Amino acid sequence: MNASKSACVGSLCVTLALVVLGLSAPIEAQEIEKSYRIGFLTPFPVPPTEVEWLSARYKLLEETLAERGYVLGRNLSIEYRSSEGRDERLPGLVAELLRLKVDVLLTLGSPPTRAAQQATTTTPIVMVTVLDPVGAGFVKSLSRPGGNITGNSELSEDLAPKRLELIKELLPKAALIAVLWDPTHPTNALDLRRTELAAQTLGLKVRGVGAHQLPEIEKAFVEMQRWHPDAVVILTSGSSVVHVRRIVELANKSKLPAIYGTDIASKPGALLSYGPDFQDQTRHAALFVDSILKGAKPADLPVRLPTKFRLVLNLSTAKGLGLTIPQSLVLRADDILQ
Repeated sequence: MNASKSACVGSLCVTLALVVLGLSAPIEAQEIEKSYRIGFLTPFPVPPTEVEWLSARYKLLEETLAERGYVLGRNLSIEYRSSEGRDERLPGLVAELLRLKVDVLLTLGSPPTRAAQQATTTTPIVMVTVLDPVGAGFVKSLSRPGGNITGNSELSEDLAPKRLELIKELLPKAALIAVLWDPTHPTNALDLRRTELAAQTLGLKVRGVGAHQLPEIEKAFVEMQRWHPDAVVILTSGSSVVHVRRIVELANKSKLPAIYGTDIASKPGALLSYGPDFQDQTRHAALFVDSILKGAKPADLPVRLPTKFRLVLNLSTAKGLGLTIPQSLVLRADDILQ
């Protein structure tokens, strides 16, 4: 009888001890870490990808988020979706991401941002990079976005005259500049107009030709050859990046110096590129995501203008075109490809 009572009391003691230990455990250890899901909408290949510049961008995004405490496989997942350069696929891809209940949508370029804007007014949207978010109607103003969209702008209004100045420095006798632009892009028409206005102050003439699909781009270069322009400016768009190798090939084959707004065109052979540092913009996109996940509203986060720009020269292309790049440009270049 006494043994039975003793066993019962012992069992009770063990139970009570466990309860006491549980109550005394740190509250933090009992809490389940919150997990976040991000949707990334892009016209380009998604991880894993062999495209060097894209891989570097995705890696930088993930590393910057990790620095802020968001670690893939632990408390973060990123759902990448690519339209593969076909804008008509974007609405379906956005709908798919929204069904996954992503906490934030990241959009690379104007067409993905437009598709996201049309699909939701509540899910926060962070523009990794967009040419002109005000001109495209994505935000009310740069300082006060006013909706569910914020992120990075490429400040195309100031870049158009700068690129023409570089052409004038590179080709002092240049008179006619061709501009390849994408009529389906939300702000390429506006950027073409800005380029035309900048040309007037520099004594240059500008003639634009619109193209979106690759066959249209190839026809555009046939048309350009009839004008005998001194150089071609390629306005940044999803199409001009997706088809960058073919565009640069066509320009060089036509002995036409090609000027891009992004340095991803330099290795394929563009003579010159000048534009925002896209690695820097990717890093800041991650910082926007961090702020939003911590409670900030996109409407209250000013759109960020680029502070870092990259001038890249391809000397091998210059040699093939029979051009000598002025030393003044060489000294200012951030990168020179031999």
